[in-house]
Amino acid sequence: SYIKNLYISGEIVHHLIDVASPKRQFTVAQYKKRAQKALDDIYRRGKLPIICGGTGQYIDTLAYDLPIPNVKPNPALRKKLTNKTTRELFLMLKNLDVRRARTIDSHNPRRLIRALEIVLTTGKPVPTLRHPGLDPGSDSFRHEGRNDKVLWLGLNPPREKLYHNIHKRLLARMRRGMVAEVQKLKKNGISSRRLQALGLEYRYINRYLEGRLSKQEMLEQLEREIRKYAKRQMTWFKRNQQMHWLKQKEKAHTLVRAFLAFD
Repeated sequence: SYIKNLYISGEIVHHLIDVASPKRQFTVAQYKKRAQKALDDIYRRGKLPIICGGTGQYIDTLAYDLPIPNVKPNPALRKKLTNKTTRELFLMLKNLDVRRARTIDSHNPRRLIRALEIVLTTGKPVPTLRHPGLDPGSDSFRHEGRNDKVLWLGLNPPREKLYHNIHKRLLARMRRGMVAEVQKLKKNGISSRRLQALGLEYRYINRYLEGRLSKQEMLEQLEREIRKYAKRQMTWFKRNQQMHWLKQKEKAHTLVRAFLAFD
């Protein structure tokens, strides 16, 4: 009775696992549609959804039913922009929309091109997604006519602990076969340009496999970029005045118990 593309770990059902093809772009609009379907399934079973991540824009777009810029893909413009380096794309965006340039992944060509597509098509900066999370008087989750209370929990460990966790997680992913995964993608026809757009690990492992980086250089540069990404995550989520920032799990237990007891 569960929706497609999920798995069960212990007694916890995980949704939206392996839903995107590496050969095609997966947009926030596609994520929102699939996630809303998963929420319908969870509510129908009388369960409480837990949204975990990740990319702040995706979570906010789902939680607050935010509008997505109505700018259709422009194949001709995208083809033209694809010929530029990520550095050139970032400088273009910085000149046209300095606010968006401050929060974007400057090494991700897919996101840079999409931002430029919006700016060049509309002649205006990428719209700022103002949402109820910026309002201390609002803490509701909007979904398909529902208006449910939401508990926002954010992990905020000391910087030394955060960097240790990043280092530990990176090495664990490598041991679990991340390099072999990228090799398989390349063997299946995924281009270097496409790998550049898929995410940090894919980007740097591909450079290693192409001989542009040694293994040690790949690990060092990747870890440095993951730290920067974590900083961008924090910048995004700190705008949300409903967020409870946690340093110890005991506080999370207290907040969750109080939230579940709320009527």
